[in-house]
Amino acid sequence: MIGTPTHCPYCALQCGMTLRLAAPGAPPASPPVEVAPRDDVPANQGGLCRKGWTSAELLTVPDRLTAPLMRAGRDAPLEPCTWDEALDRVAGELRGLRSAHGPDAVAVFGGGSLTNEKAYTLGKFARVALGTSQIDYNGRFCMSSAAAAGGRAFGMDRGLPGPVTDLAESGAVLLAGGNVAETMPPFMRHLTTMRDRGGALVVVDPRRSATARQADLHLQPLPGTDLALANGLLHLVLAENLADHAYIAARTTGFDAVRTAVNSYWPDRVERITGVPVPEMREAVRLLAGAERAHVLTGRGAEQHAHGTDTVTAFINLALALGLPGRAGSGYGCLTGQGNGQGGREHGQKADQLPGYRRIDDPAAREHVARVWGVDPDSLPGPGRSAHELLSALGGPAGPRALLLFGSNPVVSAPDAAAVEERLAALDLLVVADFVPSETAARADVVLPAAQWAEESGTMTNLEGRVLRRRRALAPPDGVRTDLAVLADLARRLDAPGDWPDDPAEVFAELRRASAGGPADYSGIDYGRIEREGGVFWPCPSPDHPGTPRPFLDRFPTPDGRARFVPVGHRGPEEEVDADYPVYLTTGRVLAHYQSGAQTRRVPALAEAEPGPFVELHPDLAGRLGVEDGDAVRVRSRRGAVLATARLTEAVRADTVFMPFHWAGEGRANLLTNPALDPVSRMPEFKVCAVRLEPAARPAPVSVF
Repeated sequence: MIGTPTHCPYCALQCGMTLRLAAPGAPPASPPVEVAPRDDVPANQGGLCRKGWTSAELLTVPDRLTAPLMRAGRDAPLEPCTWDEALDRVAGELRGLRSAHGPDAVAVFGGGSLTNEKAYTLGKFARVALGTSQIDYNGRFCMSSAAAAGGRAFGMDRGLPGPVTDLAESGAVLLAGGNVAETMPPFMRHLTTMRDRGGALVVVDPRRSATARQADLHLQPLPGTDLALANGLLHLVLAENLADHAYIAARTTGFDAVRTAVNSYWPDRVERITGVPVPEMREAVRLLAGAERAHVLTGRGAEQHAHGTDTVTAFINLALALGLPGRAGSGYGCLTGQGNGQGGREHGQKADQLPGYRRIDDPAAREHVARVWGVDPDSLPGPGRSAHELLSALGGPAGPRALLLFGSNPVVSAPDAAAVEERLAALDLLVVADFVPSETAARADVVLPAAQWAEESGTMTNLEGRVLRRRRALAPPDGVRTDLAVLADLARRLDAPGDWPDDPAEVFAELRRASAGGPADYSGIDYGRIEREGGVFWPCPSPDHPGTPRPFLDRFPTPDGRARFVPVGHRGPEEEVDADYPVYLTTGRVLAHYQSGAQTRRVPALAEAEPGPFVELHPDLAGRLGVEDGDAVRVRSRRGAVLATARLTEAVRADTVFMPFHWAGEGRANLLTNPALDPVSRMPEFKVCAVRLEPAARPAPVSVF
């Protein structure tokens, strides 16, 4: 079999794998593509999770889209058509809407799993071909709070402070709101190695998750109280004289204001707010402060709140007080979720951003990027709406009337999903590019069949900030085009100025020029160098620059070179429990599935492992409700209701229930979630809302495509 080295299509660990194609003349029963792990990629070191092992099955799913689909009218069915028919209609309707209502009548929505080349081209297409400010992406639902907090503390947002392998050398790791044992299992080997060498793992999670079960210490706070816990831990650091005052004086500003702010977070008060016992808090502080090298990490559990930016800031304050950021082998980091969640937020598909992580309202940034694109800087639009605000405005009086969507499934993944469905239905035109008929694609007016991960080349930037090569292993099916080809063809049909290459190498060469001089500078990186070096860390401003695996060792990229302490205070969730909705709901992922499940629900082994929606509840809560394990349960919030199968477990608090968000239909957890937004990051509050549970009169639904 012929082997192509590449990377997994799922999470931001971007595990290395080799795809082997069946040789000509192989028996018909042989799989067309086989997956083998690579041991030359530090992130996974020869390991793969169940999703990675079965990823080649995505290439042959039975309902793969291989021809464009189009509706003759809103109530007509989707029917096959030619590419010219589909693109002519899209371009024609876009022209008409822009002419009648202005450029912001058209919106673009991207995804955190798109390659750097596609994310870059999508942002360019929105600003140049359409002239619209209305572009954002589903990464706003994943990384935005950590990005905002990292930016204001360090002057830069980059997931981990160094290579993931640094964690194995750490003496202690505090992980707040991450369940890596299920979301990125090969990541656990670094934490296991750390523990085998005498290090300690502290996990903060309202559930006793698979990761928490492997921890040396599990702190189990009430959902929505992580910020109070972080402030309480910092209070103990200061009260017990464990802070690194020499580091604070030499490398930070703002400490006095934070010290004053955490004075009121004495241990007994924090225990009353969070439910975490004082001795456990003291033990967590002792483990972190006693380690020669230590890390504080956050995941979505700490970030997906209406105060997520402040919550991450509180954990950054803790790390700064201990002197961790900017020291080799230590620091604060966030665990990027989607496959290109890091690179996807660097090159222009965010509402407020231009390539290279530049701000779109910065005149110098506009001048630089416009010169690369060959347009007048004044022709570029300003900032647009963030993801949820954009989706909420669709079809409204002042909102976009058309949406082009690439690499996302918001009907399942967005908060308050029923309201999102209503807004999509109000559009004049919905265009979706996908390789399967996702729940969002099923509602489109035009569906464009897209190539998937093993059928196209490009680059991905993993959670370390390491730029990697994704290599094409086989040609897409007849009738399927890459997203780059679709965007280039539409740009030409719209008479867009400038060049519109659809070759990934040409696009990356342009991206390098556009990013040059920006915070995320890729100008010194090329495909050949990535292959020779096994990936290159940004920023890398020139071909002879070594790349930057640890960006804060000498100084922080702030005006004075110092990291910033920022005082923050606990506010609690936007929606508290009451007599009508007396239980907290928190959401997350499970081992077998990924994001909205549009991919993994189509892989038989994964669908069999977790066939449908479920809700975890404590036996005490189940007893009060008269619910037994396996019963159908209706979970209801102020926004909607879902059906799920009850799973009784003591892993979840008695005042809290947990639901994964991977399923569609009546089991959609995001029919329940609260769209309240963080004022800084515009992150919705996925991780906590108030619900009530009722025994259901009919069986819980099974998973459907």
